[in-house]
Amino acid sequence: MEPEVVNSEMLLPQNFSFKKVQMGDKYPKGHARGRHWKHLKQILQAENYQLYPTDEPNYLNIETPPSMYPSKKFCDITGFEASYMDPRTNLRYANPEVFKRVRMLPNEHVQRYLSLRNAAVILR
Repeated sequence: MEPEVVNSEMLLPQNFSFKKVQMGDKYPKGHARGRHWKHLKQILQAENYQLYPTDEPNYLNIETPPSMYPSKKFCDITGFEASYMDPRTNLRYANPEVFKRVRMLPNEHVQRYLSLRNAAVILR
């Protein structure tokens, strides 16, 4: 730079309002950057849940009643939502392609699929 510019007594602002603040200036070393999320254990320790009444719901006694809606039925082969059930094997299936596979399964495999669903039935 020119020596007269360096030696001049011009006063310039340190931060210009139209410039973005550098991350180092915004968050000095050792300070958190962004949002800090608490885990459930930290929330439980921070709050005094022992002082709350037992009938008031909180994180320690969350209970829900059984659902009013019927449970969803899923295909035993693909895991998709099943609209159909094979009357011969009692396996649930989602589409005609899976139905073809279900009919080709040997009885041992059908029994294994049914036992996974806790619906084991002895087929004859």
